Amino acid sequence: MTPPIQKRILVTGGCGYIGSHTLLSLLDPCNTSIHNIEYSVVVVDNLANSSAESLRRVADISSLKNFTLAEDASGGQDEDGRLIFRKVNCCDKDALRAVFTEFSDKGGFAAAVHFAGLKAVGESKLLPLSYYSENIGSTLTLLSLMEEFGVRSIVFSSSATVYGVAKDESAKLKEVDEVGVTITNCYGRTKYMIEQILGDFHASHKYLRDADASSDAKDWSVTILRYFNPVGAHPSGKMGEDPHGVPNNLMPFVAQVAVGRRPHVSVFGNDYNTPDGTGVRDYLHVMDLADGHVAALNYMDEDVATAKNGSGQLSIFNLGTGTGYSVLDMVRAMSKACGKEIPYVLAPRRPGDVTIYMADPTKAKEDMGWEAKRNLDDMCNDLWNWQTNNPNGYGSGE
Repeated sequence: MTPPIQKRILVTGGCGYIGSHTLLSLLDPCNTSIHNIEYSVVVVDNLANSSAESLRRVADISSLKNFTLAEDASGGQDEDGRLIFRKVNCCDKDALRAVFTEFSDKGGFAAAVHFAGLKAVGESKLLPLSYYSENIGSTLTLLSLMEEFGVRSIVFSSSATVYGVAKDESAKLKEVDEVGVTITNCYGRTKYMIEQILGDFHASHKYLRDADASSDAKDWSVTILRYFNPVGAHPSGKMGEDPHGVPNNLMPFVAQVAVGRRPHVSVFGNDYNTPDGTGVRDYLHVMDLADGHVAALNYMDEDVATAKNGSGQLSIFNLGTGTGYSVLDMVRAMSKACGKEIPYVLAPRRPGDVTIYMADPTKAKEDMGWEAKRNLDDMCNDLWNWQTNNPNGYGSGE
């Protein structure tokens, strides 16, 4: 048997909800059995809105040997170097360069998956300068160091918020639909701006070669993933979403009501043009989303046979199920998972909320071979398993 190809991936923001679950997908042995690739990961995260405990859980689930964290959580790794952590703010160019330098004589990085950034929609309206500085600044720093060290493949964690308010709310959103014009918050605008930066940067290498025939500017592979509403947790119950303070998203809030941490769910608006009057969204299991990031890496990798190959290309994909569920659908589904009624109260609409927001994920299936496999029951059962086994998340309080 041919030994698996070894590839080291840099994961920024890898201790967060989506990032940590993506680590599990990267470390999954199926990558070797299907594509003959064995990934190792180097995680950089400043732990501003995440917990290093998630890495211990990743190591446990992935059966890594003797993963240890420094007492001050400044770093950590397992015995075989499959999972390495460095506490770094991606806006700190010197600190991030030190990570690139550390691994440059060990084969460097095959690619980066970029999650790092602030992500609370409501907070972004209150702290716009922080969001522009952190989200855009970290991306510019990362891209400049990747270019410096010859790492020219990146998966960017974008968001469906770049679509803003759709002209036809009943239609599923496609990658070719208008973006950037009707975004309602600073978080979404930072994602849109980063997409534009990636597009300009990708195009620049061809322009450099056209301007100077002797230029060695090499094409980048860039895949942008716009995803909708990730929910759920790893089925082991050992990993899940651990929001600090009051959850910004519906399902973590519903789960906290279910375990008694909060009195009720507030349903904002029951007069929308939907079957039950509440807003409809495209919810996606976090492990399907995690698998989507690995699919994106495979799509850009010349060593992997996929339906189409995105090496050297700028590609954009929606990740969603294409199926919409209302707020009350989600509350009832969680009630089914936990075996009891979850109390809710009706409240006025929130400014900026839309009636329906769903993805058309066809392109991801046709080009990357990715599609969501888990259903609504899986989302809620796994979330309930996580919440009951970890009522205070990774140990955080209010």
